[in-house]
Amino acid sequence: MKITNVKVEMFNWTTEYQQTRGGAFLESTRQLGIVTVETDEGISGNAFLGSSRVGADHFAPGLIEFIKPIVMGGNPQDIGAIWWDMWKQNRSVSTNVIGAIDICLWDINGKISQQPIHRLLGTCRDSVPVYSSTAFHETKEEYVEEALKFKDMGWTAHKIHPHADPSYDIQISQAVREAVGDDMKLMLDSMWAYQYEDAMRVGRAIEELDFYWYEDPLVEEDIYNYVKLHEKLDIPIMSTEHAPGRYYGMAQWITQYATDYLRGDVAVTGGITPMIRLCNLAEGFNMKCEIHHGGNSLNNVANLHITMAVPNCEFFEFFPCTGANMYGLVEDIQFDGGVVYAPTKPGLGYDIDWAMLKNEYTGTAE
Repeated sequence: MKITNVKVEMFNWTTEYQQTRGGAFLESTRQLGIVTVETDEGISGNAFLGSSRVGADHFAPGLIEFIKPIVMGGNPQDIGAIWWDMWKQNRSVSTNVIGAIDICLWDINGKISQQPIHRLLGTCRDSVPVYSSTAFHETKEEYVEEALKFKDMGWTAHKIHPHADPSYDIQISQAVREAVGDDMKLMLDSMWAYQYEDAMRVGRAIEELDFYWYEDPLVEEDIYNYVKLHEKLDIPIMSTEHAPGRYYGMAQWITQYATDYLRGDVAVTGGITPMIRLCNLAEGFNMKCEIHHGGNSLNNVANLHITMAVPNCEFFEFFPCTGANMYGLVEDIQFDGGVVYAPTKPGLGYDIDWAMLKNEYTGTAE
């Protein structure tokens, strides 16, 4: 079997709004890219490229110029070899591009074997809990309202993206904990907002509130202060989502005791292939590796397959829990009382809504 073509079809993707950490409302239309890897035996693999923040038109030129020549004529079952050749281009293209092609190859291999991808990776379970992951809200009362909504639905874990104002972030955390009580796991993702001193203050406060983890308080280049913070705080710290080097930059975070969890996803890490390796690396140190949302619906499906194939990812992230990033599939991932189940169909196992998307078609790069 040989790869005969690689293309990116692009479609308008309009979101009602995107609200930043600073509070601005942005109504936007981005380009959702559907990447297709075709073969001479009629089996194709697909992936989504782009997000509601950065469209596929930003990534497609690099995919066609730098990655397509590497992939063409290759055997789609040589996933490891192809990924390594693509990774050598990581200074020229985004990991999102590398990840999209890698997902296509895994999709092809699942279809060849008539198995869902997690079966090829080595299934560990058929369900995991999902946590609701907030958008930005103007007031602490709105954060409370959202947390209570998911608690009433039976969900057991909830993550807050606060304001980047240490004092108000503590107030938000206190208000949500008081509202939901002690039986809901709460996490705080400060999105690289603080310097060391404020990170310490917020961390001490949410320790007292029995938060489950403290995510990205500092920028990920600041491993020096992460080490200090880790020494001082008892709450588990989660970093490495966008850490330099991606999979190849993780060892120093472990050996320098800078984080308690590893973190990544198929877009920022560069596909299913390195994301599985990242989870395995964490497992070798008896650490968890929590998988970040993928930025679009089909990336989240790929993340779900990995989650089902490893023993050390506790949750599936639903971000934003308004559902704003769900687009392009006939039926998106469903959550049943705060639980998500393993896909059962071959490959990625979710159908692209071509009938709906045809009305939004804007062009093809190939």
